[in-house]
Amino acid sequence: MGAQQRGVERAIQVSACRRAHPGGKAGGVDSNFQLPLAIDLAATILLGLTGGLTAIRRGYDFVGLSALAFVTGVGGGLIRDSMFINHGPPVIATDERYLYAVAIAALLARLLRTRIERFHHFIAHADALGLGAYAVVGAQKALLFGLSAPAAVLVGVVNAAGGGLLRDIISGEAPLVFKPGQFYVLAALFGSTVFVVIERQTAIPPVYAAAITIPVTFLLRALAIRFNWRTTPL
Repeated sequence: MGAQQRGVERAIQVSACRRAHPGGKAGGVDSNFQLPLAIDLAATILLGLTGGLTAIRRGYDFVGLSALAFVTGVGGGLIRDSMFINHGPPVIATDERYLYAVAIAALLARLLRTRIERFHHFIAHADALGLGAYAVVGAQKALLFGLSAPAAVLVGVVNAAGGGLLRDIISGEAPLVFKPGQFYVLAALFGSTVFVVIERQTAIPPVYAAAITIPVTFLLRALAIRFNWRTTPL
């Protein structure tokens, strides 16, 4: 991404911040939480890997595997940027590294398809960490562009869990997020809500709000995995 494009994006962010907080200092944009690129790409790979494994279980070819890896890995961000925050091309259209991450996920799913259970525990906990991070990123971006607090919470949840929703819809399965199961969307909802409340009700800078929210969300999801905390059917 060139310097000119980054400058344009920053100007858009500053303008949105001023609209969201009239009379405030636009310089607050600098204190916003930024998910490190390496972590973002790693989370994209892990999410894409779950999509690729779903494709393998359903007997898809490599085209189907790649498609499911793509929508699972970056679907949440696509929904966020196209439906809720329409301020230009989605990030995957301006940074090819996300497409490389999806390709790696598809390749790993193909290579590890018979041995993936060995890494199940690690993948589940790494995904739990990414869940909190993506919930924060989505909620913060929504607040930055002037969305209301409830809408920001929703965007945070969609950013964290939207890829899995698209994966299930495309593969013809009832979305897991709608079924009774371990706390997942609830963990994303909790994390997104915590971040928005801290942002709106306290003077804590966003980067510190994220430092509180991400570990708390991870802990809730990790405890749900450890003790099999589940929702129940109505």
